[in-house]
Amino acid sequence: MVHGVSTGLAHDPEHPDRPATAAESADPTTSALVEGEDVGTGAVGDLPSRDLQDIPAVEVISRAAVMLMSAAAEQLGLADPDPDDPAHRDLDEARRLITALAGLVRAAAPDLGPHAAAFRDGLSGLQAAFREYSPHPDAPGEGPGERPAR
Repeated sequence: MVHGVSTGLAHDPEHPDRPATAAESADPTTSALVEGEDVGTGAVGDLPSRDLQDIPAVEVISRAAVMLMSAAAEQLGLADPDPDDPAHRDLDEARRLITALAGLVRAAAPDLGPHAAAFRDGLSGLQAAFREYSPHPDAPGEGPGERPAR
C-alpha cells in the first residue's frame, strides 16, 4: 500500500448519475493529486481511490512528470505573482527536479506517444526559466537535464 498518493480519479459505479467533480472531469494525465488519500484504501471526501495495479503505466508516468514539473516551477518561483522577484526561489532544488523530469521524459517518451511532445515542451520551458533566473548560467548543454544519460 502506498500512503499519501492519490490517483486523482474518481469513478463511482454505484452512483453513475452523480455529477462529476472538477477533479473527476479533468484530464487524467494532468489532474492534481489529492493530498492525504491512500491508494487502495478507500476514499477521501467524495473521491474514491483506485488500486495502483488498476492504473495504466502511462498514467502513472504522466502524473509523475506533472508533479515534477509543478514542483520545479514552484522552486523556480514561477507560481509567484511576481516571478521576477518571488518570495521563494531555490535553484538547487529546481535543478534536481528538472534533471529528474528530463530523465523520466527521455526514458518514457516512446510510451507517452503523442503526449511526449507536451512534456518535452514543458521541460524546455523549465530549463529556459532556470537559465534565466540563474545568477551564473550553466554552459550550453550543461544545464539541468541537458546532458544525455551515460
